[in-house]
Amino acid sequence: MPDILKHIKEKLEGKISEANFEGANIVLYTKNKDFLKEGEPKIKELVDELKKRIELRAEKEILLDEENTKKYIYETIPKEAEITNIIFDVQRSVVIIESKKPGLVIGKQGSILDNIKKNTFWTPQVQRSPAIKSQITENIREILYENNNYRRRFLNKVGEKIYKEWNPEKIEEWIRLTFLGGARQVGRSCILLQTPISKILIDCGIDVAAQGKERFPYFDIPEFDIRELDAVVISHAHLDHVGLLPYLYKMGYRGPTYMTHPTMDLSALLLLDFIGVAYKQAATPLFNSKDIKEMVKHTICLNFNEVTDIAPDVRITFYNSGHALGSAMVHFNIGNGLHNFLYLADYKYTRTRLLDPAVNVFPRVESILTEATYGAKTDVLPPRVQSEQKLIEIINKTIERGGKVLIPELGLGRAQETMLIIEDAIKSGKMKKVPVYIDGMIWDINAIHTAYPDYLSSRVRSLIFQDKNPFISEIFSRVGSPQERKQVIEGGPCVVLATSGMLVGGASVEYFREFAPNEKNSIIFVCYQGVGSLGRQVQDGLKETKMINDGKEEIVQINLEVHTITGLSAHVGRNEIVSFFNNIRPKPKRILVNHGELSKCLDIASTLYKMNKVETNVPRVLETIRLR
Repeated sequence: MPDILKHIKEKLEGKISEANFEGANIVLYTKNKDFLKEGEPKIKELVDELKKRIELRAEKEILLDEENTKKYIYETIPKEAEITNIIFDVQRSVVIIESKKPGLVIGKQGSILDNIKKNTFWTPQVQRSPAIKSQITENIREILYENNNYRRRFLNKVGEKIYKEWNPEKIEEWIRLTFLGGARQVGRSCILLQTPISKILIDCGIDVAAQGKERFPYFDIPEFDIRELDAVVISHAHLDHVGLLPYLYKMGYRGPTYMTHPTMDLSALLLLDFIGVAYKQAATPLFNSKDIKEMVKHTICLNFNEVTDIAPDVRITFYNSGHALGSAMVHFNIGNGLHNFLYLADYKYTRTRLLDPAVNVFPRVESILTEATYGAKTDVLPPRVQSEQKLIEIINKTIERGGKVLIPELGLGRAQETMLIIEDAIKSGKMKKVPVYIDGMIWDINAIHTAYPDYLSSRVRSLIFQDKNPFISEIFSRVGSPQERKQVIEGGPCVVLATSGMLVGGASVEYFREFAPNEKNSIIFVCYQGVGSLGRQVQDGLKETKMINDGKEEIVQINLEVHTITGLSAHVGRNEIVSFFNNIRPKPKRILVNHGELSKCLDIASTLYKMNKVETNVPRVLETIRLR
């Protein structure tokens, strides 16, 4: 297997000029035009033999020039496809076609793309243009293609490292997990997976509600050496799972990070916002935009259900977790089937307006790590219909008495769910038509949602394809400047959706400061409030707090109505966790519990043990668990 490229060259008898890796995939380059047009059957034979993804591309010297290629693309693709950009990745012989309607670019059974390749020799790739202009998506695509020389070398180096030691016969039989954060707590999720051959970091988050060292995972331990790290795997873009990733690149890590395409765009956006919030709070961020750029350059994106090797003895597959756009459960196949570990990360096992429910059928599973954010016996979430009715009822009552409603939101996932509920309520007449303002980075996150409709629920996907995109509804108004924010604060009754969801930095804090003294107003918490956050304190009955206004400290009285609606959470409630483990196939032999306060972790672990009669663990931070 280490001589896999040599083997391919011998099989194809001089028809290819170069063979490279792109991560775990293999790319072959040829100067032979006839072989490029008719060589697919031979490539398929190799794929069947080696069980690896192999792609055939043209060498630069036989490519049609860029001007004539563009002309051919515009002539071949229907105008209705609405092409917005054509980008040439010359080093990889790839042309990226960005379009508002990718299906019309692809053609029936890929016929249009086949014609482009046969007539220009470029390998076409199609990407959807966001319905809302997304600067972050444009910047990321620019980074990936402007660094194409480096990117090609990097991907090849990753592949060489994967295949260099690949030998299933020599796999030793031990696998360990060390919890660097996220154990018996919500925040700073970070786990080190170790085998005799590989070291893989699973998530790399921060605890936004904590202070000092408690904010960050433990990297200063003997087991963790950034120089020995083979790969990082990120489940989704919330900061408690990705917030410290750029810091690894700042400290010299130059290996691959694996995540889904939406997670890459969303992570970059949230991390840039994280830097901005730090500066507003007169704090020095741990990393800067250059480190985020470095992260993007080294990211390898995977689709759901796509299997790929990430180390000589580790293969992963992402599955939909139903928690946020692009959020994934990660299935680790370790040691060529020796052990199968499923990292559930954050998941949702009921259908929401935004997303389909988490997957529950897998090829093989021996060990599972589940979250316990709402794992206590009292955490049985009410039905979503009931929770939605309660949300609309609170909004209507507040508006009737002349008040304003603040809904602090996680910009990713929660905010979009709330928007869909409000849009439907206004259209159906269940809620009065009042101004609904969107502040913080929610609008930019909405734009990324419109670029990846395939990751959304079937209903929302259908609306976007029918040009009835709910995220650009006239019901919502974007607040884009301090002046506009001031107008909202001084104006009449309205609903405000603003980040952050825990009142820790961001626009929501400014609105809270202004809305809090007025008893006519309401604040509605719809997402988890971290221990120590201002949101948790208000939720627990705080009546006054010190806040900064124009650089001066002032006492703010909290007189507004405080409401919490737990049934809209993007996390599984206790009943969903039980249902998931009742329905999962196959049944695991061991269950680990993390991502929850201690009492909640212990509570659900006890229940799962009684239900499944399997070993159940609640690891501590810095504890190492041997899976095999």
